[in-house]
Amino acid sequence: MLPSTSVNSPVQGNGVLSSRDAARHTAGAKRYKYLRRLFRFRQMDFEFAAWQMLYLFTSPQRVYRNFHYRKQTKDQWARDDPAFLVLLSLWLCVSTIGFGFVLDMGFFETIKLLLWVVFIDCVGVGLLISTLMWFISNKYLVKRQSRDHDVEWGYAFDVHLNAFYPLLVILHFIQLFFINHVILTDTFIGYLVGNTLWLVAVGYYIYVTFLGYSALPFLKNTVILLYPFAPLILLYGLSLALGWNFTRTLCSFYKYRVK
Repeated sequence: MLPSTSVNSPVQGNGVLSSRDAARHTAGAKRYKYLRRLFRFRQMDFEFAAWQMLYLFTSPQRVYRNFHYRKQTKDQWARDDPAFLVLLSLWLCVSTIGFGFVLDMGFFETIKLLLWVVFIDCVGVGLLISTLMWFISNKYLVKRQSRDHDVEWGYAFDVHLNAFYPLLVILHFIQLFFINHVILTDTFIGYLVGNTLWLVAVGYYIYVTFLGYSALPFLKNTVILLYPFAPLILLYGLSLALGWNFTRTLCSFYKYRVK
């Protein structure tokens, strides 16, 4: 079971938040508290964040059970501890440097690639996907009888981070050991291994995203979030038939970025 810390509930005996507690639970207050803790490493629970990263591979449902616990104790679904984001950033930096080494990039090229991956691929694309999912879930997936509930934007961003981490490990770490000697060879085995890793990584992203939104009791029809599996599998089959190597395309794109 994931480790957890007991916190006194801010809800009064009549089930209503006091005005002071309500102010603390506004979106702006939550955002300010989160950003303030971002630079206070001693207040972060890195052990708990590491446990979450492990469970995202072995049992991602357990991670979302802890989100339920946070809602009950702190009246918010989103994380209030940026430790997970910090560890994810470290993983991203280390793996990108490894990618630069494998692709035989120079020091400044690797730094440029690192900035691209962190601020565009992770943060920029993450903000875009989170905002899109936040809008879609609140607009179309909230149950009619639960209109007084809504999906927090911070929770949508957390779901993206949860789903992004396994994808990162598979494509930016595990794949590195096979790139030069297997994946980038002009053989069927090369693009079979590479494209299969992409299939597993993107499939993991879709599945963990589905688990995140299906964990919210006031959402309906979350099974539609699994529908992208159909075009994903179709694209995988076409790539093998046409000899399209996804990893070779990614490497060429990375090299083009740092020119």
